[in-house]
Amino acid sequence: MDALEVGSSSNSMLRLCQRLAFPNPIAPPPRSSVHSSSSSSKNYPFLRTSPEISRLHFAMANPSQAVSSKGPITHVIFDMDGLLLDTEKFYTEVQEIILARYNKTFDWSLKAKMMGKKAIEASRVFVEETGISDTLTAEDFLVEREAKLQSMFPTSELMPGASRLIRHLHEKGIPFALATGSHKRHFELKTQRHGELFSLMHHVVLGDDPEVKQGKPSPDIFLAAAKRFEGAPIDPKKILVFEDAPAGVLAAKNAGMSVVMVPDPRLDSCFYDIADQVLKSLLDLNPNDWGLPPFENPAS
Repeated sequence: MDALEVGSSSNSMLRLCQRLAFPNPIAPPPRSSVHSSSSSSKNYPFLRTSPEISRLHFAMANPSQAVSSKGPITHVIFDMDGLLLDTEKFYTEVQEIILARYNKTFDWSLKAKMMGKKAIEASRVFVEETGISDTLTAEDFLVEREAKLQSMFPTSELMPGASRLIRHLHEKGIPFALATGSHKRHFELKTQRHGELFSLMHHVVLGDDPEVKQGKPSPDIFLAAAKRFEGAPIDPKKILVFEDAPAGVLAAKNAGMSVVMVPDPRLDSCFYDIADQVLKSLLDLNPNDWGLPPFENPAS
């Protein structure tokens, strides 16, 4: 089946998911096989308006299914929140507390719109979508949320498989970097207990980096990360991004890169379709799928 030949009911669900997570509709990838990617970092095809979106590789049920035709991968870029560090729960908890004052609830359709974005961009989504912008500005929301998060971030735990994958890539000499929407102060708090592991990154690009003009789903942060590898420019088709958020997946595709999505199980599965591969956990990754050196020992 051609990548664009999906049923009308599937298209309707995909369009609904797009409207839930992104104010502007998302365009389909170029007409090609489901395992190829010709996205251009100059054209940002996934940011253009279109009534449909194609169905790409889905591998949650069988994460070892080969997608090697996209490789071989030579460089890797990681997101951080919800992918390497279990920090998304902190944002959820604080936002639930704030909304409770207005007799409103925080659900995953709203969270999907906020995940991966810069703080101020996510804050605007929060106050506008919940209808509280007349009584709480995005800026005031950030101040209140910040005060509550300060004590939570230093307790951040690693997500399953994060340490194993990072150390494996480091041992095998695969260059990898971090591209996170978190700004410097939050990054330092979140990684406080994991400094040694994060020091293995070739470089780190933060949300308040001068080169990151727009947050995800704009490709800015991934393009900035790619430029800082030794030997740059790196062909984006040789870069693999790991993400958990719909906006982050789109950002990676807009940069012309392949992307493995490791979503929270509560995220609606209709958001999976743009990713090249979807895993339940980093522990399920088979590096061979991407032409990367295999793990020497099975996941435990």
